[in-house]
Amino acid sequence: MSLAESSPTRGTFRAREGALEWSGRQETLRVEPWGPDAVRVRARLGGPVTEGLAGALATEPPAGGTATVQIGAEAATLTCGAITAEVSAGGMVRFLRTEDGAELLAEERAHFWWPGPRLYTATGNGYHRLEQRFAAYEGERLYGLGQHQHGLLDQKGAVIDLVQRNAEVSIPVLTSSRGYTLLWNNPAVGRVELAHNGTRWVADSARQIDYWITAGAPARALRRYAVATGLPPMLPEWAAGFWQCKLRYRTQEELLGVAREYKRRGLPLSAIVCDFFHWTHLGEWKFDPAEWPDPAAMVRELEELGIKLVVSVWPSVSPLSENHEEMEQRGYFIGTEYGPVAHADWPDKEVASTVQVAFYDATNPEARKFVWGRVRDNYLRPYGISAYWLDACEPEIKPGFQANLRYHAGPGLEVANAYPRDNARTFAEGLWEAGEQEVLTLNRSAWAGSQRWGAALWSGDIGTDFATLRRQVAAGLNTALCGIPWWTTDIGGFHGGDPQDAAYREVLVRWFQFGALSPLMRLHGFREPGMPLGPTMTGGPNEVWSYGARAEPILASYLRLRERLRPYVMRLMRAAHEEGLPPMRPVFLEFPGDEAAWETADAYLFGPDLLVAPVLEAGARQRTVRLPAGARWQDAWTGEEYEGGRAVTVPAPLERIPLFLRDGARLPIAE
Repeated sequence: MSLAESSPTRGTFRAREGALEWSGRQETLRVEPWGPDAVRVRARLGGPVTEGLAGALATEPPAGGTATVQIGAEAATLTCGAITAEVSAGGMVRFLRTEDGAELLAEERAHFWWPGPRLYTATGNGYHRLEQRFAAYEGERLYGLGQHQHGLLDQKGAVIDLVQRNAEVSIPVLTSSRGYTLLWNNPAVGRVELAHNGTRWVADSARQIDYWITAGAPARALRRYAVATGLPPMLPEWAAGFWQCKLRYRTQEELLGVAREYKRRGLPLSAIVCDFFHWTHLGEWKFDPAEWPDPAAMVRELEELGIKLVVSVWPSVSPLSENHEEMEQRGYFIGTEYGPVAHADWPDKEVASTVQVAFYDATNPEARKFVWGRVRDNYLRPYGISAYWLDACEPEIKPGFQANLRYHAGPGLEVANAYPRDNARTFAEGLWEAGEQEVLTLNRSAWAGSQRWGAALWSGDIGTDFATLRRQVAAGLNTALCGIPWWTTDIGGFHGGDPQDAAYREVLVRWFQFGALSPLMRLHGFREPGMPLGPTMTGGPNEVWSYGARAEPILASYLRLRERLRPYVMRLMRAAHEEGLPPMRPVFLEFPGDEAAWETADAYLFGPDLLVAPVLEAGARQRTVRLPAGARWQDAWTGEEYEGGRAVTVPAPLERIPLFLRDGARLPIAE
């Protein structure tokens, strides 16, 4: 008999504490209910499974997940509502839709002999390079995985690094057109391969496989995922308006001058941002009095103007900081396996060159308390500043060798991706402890569960052309499918953009329109002419009136549109808070039965009632958009009505972004 014909090693089943366990070949596999219609799967070589390190799931499952276990001679099953997990005698797992037994997802062996679907390659001291393989399916589409700049909505066929980088945000959640959503509950550095001959999740070094899966249509699955990883707080009312920002306002008077000018011109403004280098030294988390002589008066005037001040807070600490020695002695920095505790070079005040800075360890509860204490005492208590921009929170180490880092939660390769989530947690827990009811931080990175700590995400330091703008639509939609409802971009992009250039002004106008119909609306960028990186730097002008007489009234009209839509925006944010449904939605989230909706990557729904079709090409003055089947649509500008299920071409002059209202919905689009 050939090896191909031999049967696999048979393991042992047992029902234990409501879960199904299989053991064989020194491996333990545990399948258990984890919320309604959802199961958690953990597998470990050489011992029982553990609770897992720094994962996105709480230690206790959500309520409502009851299961039944049946053990037979050749297989065992665990059924939890709409999903059934089946484990063969050889330890192979597949997931079925309980209703009709249809296969949703199944493990697949890499080879008939070795390895199987789960591979553990020892890296030493009980750690392994982990691989988890699943089958590929003809016609399957896959969405999510956080925020990436590849421009793909459907990521089938892509290979995605599971690592945090500026503008590349790893949130390992996949939504499938086959009717399941899967969370790779593992913050390890690795990758996921969504190939046509199989799907493979890889963790470069970790102790066990850990994932969560739920069955159902995308909206239902997203609700289950939000409950399992944490619902977001309610968005503060001020945050639904327009945010003004640029790199950077250098002084208190410069920032106030911009705020005053918005009010003088009668332009709506809800928030203004005080960017980096406002501090004495990096890692002292306080205003430099030479440039910001009276923060109390500044905050007071902004409040009188109805404007919220947002302050940039970095997780890095210069050796010149008054906090550096104490934090190093207490072990509050991310450690290193080799070399000094220094993670990046960065400019600081009072030195002519860069210095070697360290990052505080956000996975350490004591380090979180220390950093929050400084922020509280230097921003919140004296001035009432409660909104923070958490920049460089990947963390932005240079070079990016996570293998050299040691966190409180574990080795860098095992836990690094959770850092931005824990950094947001520093501020959420601190604000709640201080009695603040509203929590929001603007973050450059995130991981699964960041939303529960009030983390808004923006798309990082991106380009300033139409190609980059097009990529942000997919980036925002995939982020929304990962449970992060508060999302935005730098309107106009970050790296460059000349306000005097007619071609760039067109990009800015079209981006501003997209921004007005995004969950958060924030104008930011490092405009031309720029300056070298350093404490004295600033960029070119980046206010609404900076882009010429043709653009200014168009931009102003979209500020007013955003103001008119704010009650609608807040209703959408209430749905995110209570149910986990994001404001910015892929078309298939509302129309899963429309096959073509799964392919719509250049338009989206803003809530249930408004279809947004951004203009994404230079010189375009009309736009073709496919209207979802199953609804009737009205052009929000002209009133013309269309039956869904077909493509229409509508005018899109420079001052208009095509918008369509669903089934008679009423929104104040036109002035």
